[in-house]
Amino acid sequence: MPSGLSSPRSRPPGFADLGERSAFVAGQRVGRARRRRRRRPSGRLLRAAGGLLLVAGGLVALGAGARWLLTTPRFAVAGVEVRGASRVPAEQILAAAGIEPGASIFRVDTGGVVGRVEALPEIRRADLVRELPNRVVITVEERRPFTLVHAGRLHWLDEEGRLLGALPEAVAPAVPVISGLSEEELRSMRTAPGPKARAAIALIRALLRSGSGLTAEISEIDMSRRDGPVLYTVDGVEVRLGAEEWEERLARLEGVLAQVATQDVRAVDLRFRDQVVLQRGGAR
Repeated sequence: MPSGLSSPRSRPPGFADLGERSAFVAGQRVGRARRRRRRRPSGRLLRAAGGLLLVAGGLVALGAGARWLLTTPRFAVAGVEVRGASRVPAEQILAAAGIEPGASIFRVDTGGVVGRVEALPEIRRADLVRELPNRVVITVEERRPFTLVHAGRLHWLDEEGRLLGALPEAVAPAVPVISGLSEEELRSMRTAPGPKARAAIALIRALLRSGSGLTAEISEIDMSRRDGPVLYTVDGVEVRLGAEEWEERLARLEGVLAQVATQDVRAVDLRFRDQVVLQRGGAR
């Protein structure tokens, strides 16, 4: 029968898309993929812009917070306390610190305050602590008086040879008094000890290390001589020690003073090796 329905060649063309894609459909799918690829860069830009906005907002909030901390009365300095001072008046330390009442506690220049306080001759070390919300504590370590320097009037000297100031009252130190320093040397000792002061301190330490009663017998160390320090005993005996070998010469001196205690000896010279020269009465 001449019927096209029974012939494979006469199948309706509508079934052709079961084996291959239509060009129109394929074009639509490609177009959607292209549109998806175009959207991706836009998403990244939006995320980057959002991140920048967050950072900018954080910086603005941080700046506002810092401004509030520096201006709020809650953190305004209401009091400054000085601890550790006994010889130096607290008022003098506060004046040197220069902290303004009412200033923000966060504006206090810690390094500047410590530097100004430590510039005081009597202060060895200073620390500053902020006690929130509105209190500042300055803790100081004072230089300890070690001995006295006689230069027209008496001045305290610490163990490093730093001049601490004039002595307001008469005090007998436990170690010999130092003399023979010029006014220029005294002025320089307010900031740094000079060579003569360092030598005198070293000699006093040698006396203390000896562990004998010699320290109590020496009342003065004269540093004005070019050939070394001259010691004076409490009985007025002059001892020429020389510029070196102090430990050995001090050990000899103790025995010499014990031997001449009942004799009329005015001076003892220890500058010569294995020899002691005595000056008796008015002549050597």
